[in-house]
Amino acid sequence: MLVMRHFKAEFFKVLAHPTRIRILDALREGPFTVAELQESLALEQSNVSQHLAVLRAKGLVESTREGTSVRYAIADAAILQVLDTARDIYDRRLSSDRARFETTR
Repeated sequence: MLVMRHFKAEFFKVLAHPTRIRILDALREGPFTVAELQESLALEQSNVSQHLAVLRAKGLVESTREGTSVRYAIADAAILQVLDTARDIYDRRLSSDRARFETTR
């Protein structure tokens, strides 16, 4: 049980950075190189590389060498389900906040 809690805490720590979430969302479209992600997300190459290294170290993305390039992809589709669930929670909260605001006007 303790090991599971530790895993969950580490998992969510990795997801705690908005740039990492942007990278994971971009990888929904399929594998990308660092240069492709850099261009797509308008980020510095070093920034993309650092975040990919963290995601890879924690097993959220995997890499495949293709000639001189390395392509990164989502390691487990369930990660996207976690992000989708977070978006759904956000949408419900936003709707609830909006409804509360409307009733107080």
